[in-house]
Amino acid sequence: MALLKKNDVIQAEIEGMTSEGSGVAHYEGMAVFVPHSAPGDVAELIIIKVTNSYAVGKIKTLIRKGDGRCEPDCPSYPQCGGCTFRHITYEAECRIKLGRVNDAVKRIGGVALEAEELIAADHPDRYRNKAQIPFGGGGGEAVFGFYAERSHRIVPFSDCLLQPEIFGAIAQATANFLNDTPNDIYDENTGKGRFRHLYIRRGFATGEIMVCAVVNGNGLVREDEFIRRIRAVSPEIKSIVINVNREKTNVILGQKCRTAWGGDTIRDVLCGVTFEISPLSFYQVNREQAERLYQRAAAYAGLDGSQVVFDFYCGTGTIGLTMASGAKKIYGIEIVPDAVRNAVRNAEINGISNAEYRCGDASECARRLKEEGITPDVAIVDPPRKGCSVETVSFLNQTAPARLVYISCDPATLARDISRLKDAGWQLEKFTVVDMFPRTANVETVCLMSRVEK
Repeated sequence: MALLKKNDVIQAEIEGMTSEGSGVAHYEGMAVFVPHSAPGDVAELIIIKVTNSYAVGKIKTLIRKGDGRCEPDCPSYPQCGGCTFRHITYEAECRIKLGRVNDAVKRIGGVALEAEELIAADHPDRYRNKAQIPFGGGGGEAVFGFYAERSHRIVPFSDCLLQPEIFGAIAQATANFLNDTPNDIYDENTGKGRFRHLYIRRGFATGEIMVCAVVNGNGLVREDEFIRRIRAVSPEIKSIVINVNREKTNVILGQKCRTAWGGDTIRDVLCGVTFEISPLSFYQVNREQAERLYQRAAAYAGLDGSQVVFDFYCGTGTIGLTMASGAKKIYGIEIVPDAVRNAVRNAEINGISNAEYRCGDASECARRLKEEGITPDVAIVDPPRKGCSVETVSFLNQTAPARLVYISCDPATLARDISRLKDAGWQLEKFTVVDMFPRTANVETVCLMSRVEK
């Protein structure tokens, strides 16, 4: 293997992509990772980092463009860390994501099965219903934007193509307010300053918007003026909230919220079910693709009104409640108390009486239900990025529901859990890839697994 050195210039072709969206080339046996490259690119690369097992390079001269490469349509790309794939076509992006999931299932999961399809987004831009916008105080003027990749340096923008245009207008109105009032901007290094973040949520079905100011303190100076200016942006704004975060941390939201004007929540509709959305509640950022994901999950669940369903990691109840009409009973299990309260409330406002929620660790709640004589006919799991806990997998093995619907936002941990379940007597029947997050490296997958008859 050749020993590359920093600042070496080499020529190589991009052969594949990493899970983070960097291109992969090889130079005399060593892997070279190249950000902002495209499959099929041939380029002169300047080496910027070398380890014992790999190198990192950046494109110095593009000799030949890969088939999927295109001109970026955003002036902030690639400096802004919000998007990964603005330099390739959406069709090429979908091919990369489909290949990534298929490869993980085969290589890590040990199953020679390919996805039924990738469900692409009809609208790969303007889909985000949530934005967390950091502010800085460069040059005495309020600056807003998004963080550069792997840093907290703000890259300013006037309009982000992933978000509704009105989000940019709200951010600009906030910046103008900060410039005109004694509200200083938070400094992560010192822990001082009042205004930390702007957090915006929108219900795409209802048009309702929530604007949340994250503040290092109890509120804003001249808060009435802030309310007036934000309300003037659009009549769709239905809630203005102050979130209190006094911790010296990179975590954006604090745990205490105060409604400054309007409602405590906004509403949206997903698969015909109405959901109340609070500042702290989880809700999928792409409503249109979430509907498609949940519809495929429901098809895999195969409910006919006779099944008891355990909805593990249920959050605010979105998945289970959209399936409740086809189930005998839904038991939602979630460790976050606020999310459980949201789930109970969402069931109430929709008149859904066959959903019940338990707050606690997934495996512990499931064990207690089993002690009450309640076991699932169908299990739904939608775990965090780290995947299912060993205890949850053990419970599924013990109770052996007829069907397991597994929803994942990380192909690697999904494939790891597929391998664990396969070893315990489960079989992967089919799976579908859903592009929930266009122009980023993230992707969602929904799988159907069943017990192998012994």
